[in-house]
Amino acid sequence: MLGIDFGTTNSSIGLADDRGRVALLQFPSAQGLTAAYRSLLYLEQQKMQTRTVLHSWSGPDGIERYLAAEPKGRLIQSLKSYLASRTLTSTEVFGRRQLLEDLLARILADLREHAERHFERAVTSAAVGRPVHFVGSTSEADDSFAEERLRAAFLKAGFHEVFFELEPVAAAYHYASTLKQEELVLIGDFGGGTSDFSLLRLRPPTAHQVGQTNEVLANSGVGLAGDAFDARIVRRLVSPHLGAGSLERSGGKTLVAVPAWVYSRLEHWHHLSFLRTRAVSEMLRAARVRAFEPEKIAALSELIEADLGYQLHQAVQRVKVALSTQQQAEFRFTEPGLDLRAPVTRAEFEGWIADDLRAIEQAVAEVMNASGLPDPAVDRVFLTGGSSLVPAVRRIFEQRFGADRVRTGDEFTSVASGLALRACEFRPQAATC
Repeated sequence: MLGIDFGTTNSSIGLADDRGRVALLQFPSAQGLTAAYRSLLYLEQQKMQTRTVLHSWSGPDGIERYLAAEPKGRLIQSLKSYLASRTLTSTEVFGRRQLLEDLLARILADLREHAERHFERAVTSAAVGRPVHFVGSTSEADDSFAEERLRAAFLKAGFHEVFFELEPVAAAYHYASTLKQEELVLIGDFGGGTSDFSLLRLRPPTAHQVGQTNEVLANSGVGLAGDAFDARIVRRLVSPHLGAGSLERSGGKTLVAVPAWVYSRLEHWHHLSFLRTRAVSEMLRAARVRAFEPEKIAALSELIEADLGYQLHQAVQRVKVALSTQQQAEFRFTEPGLDLRAPVTRAEFEGWIADDLRAIEQAVAEVMNASGLPDPAVDRVFLTGGSSLVPAVRRIFEQRFGADRVRTGDEFTSVASGLALRACEFRPQAATC
């Protein structure tokens, strides 16, 4: 049985043997092999003689197909973020309604086929991670609804059995595999869409036991993480260079040149393609004539017309990573017809995400309050996921629990590794779990 970490931004897969050794699936990409598979879907339609066929690519193949295509099809990302929404059941793709579960199933089917080729075995069952609270969830009923939609997508993708485990608990299984003695551990798992926390009493595996006898004491979570941080960078650093807040003179009045909703789209790069419409193009052309800063509106038009959302996202990622190791960095986004450069300090970035950091602090307080245990009782804090590398995030835990108790590691694969180990408890007699 596989362990599958199907994430908002990236997915990864692990398989454990009966000795607790985990092999991570390596996916081919233009940059070489990678354990991180982008959880996105790219769609194109092709007209045949008697019908129109919808083709899809996911992961690295989807990115490469999207970048090479002209005209471009439909690129969809962060589908997991919509699972708790009872109003978003489907979306229109090339004039046809597509169920959310069917779109998810296309990605999951590709993951299953990659796993079958890599591990040279049929794959029909999996231990799958899920957040403590799905994005947009306000109740246990919402979380259950989201989980059942995710289960339905896995079944449509060819899986017969799906066992769910909380993502921070899965990360705990990965961490516990390295233990020599019992520890009380707070796990923080920072994904693309959610930040999740679990407090567990972990025991190391014995010589005759792959799984651990772990005790979950409390869970908490909040529906924001890396994607929210990226959106703050776009809003505060990028959008002003593309005309956000710029003014124009129209009919003797001074007005905002471009409405705010256009820039809201920019904060989620995979939404940029929705702006490639005749109405938006004409609106920007008129705004450029009347604007006090026409060069900024021209840059926005170029970004939209060339559909450079993915490239913009990559530039945002680079500056965010740089600020994790440097006090100051330069944002650079250079494409034909565009050259956006701006300095940014770590202090500025931390100010932009201050509300998000407070929400994370509150979730940590909730998990500790729910456990009834004092902070000094925690032996170790283990942080995983990409945003655990952000110094301001790490500082939350260092200030509360002490820097000597905070550990990070395997930021992008610990959940998949832990799910592979957790699968061994679902199938304890199997030679490979």
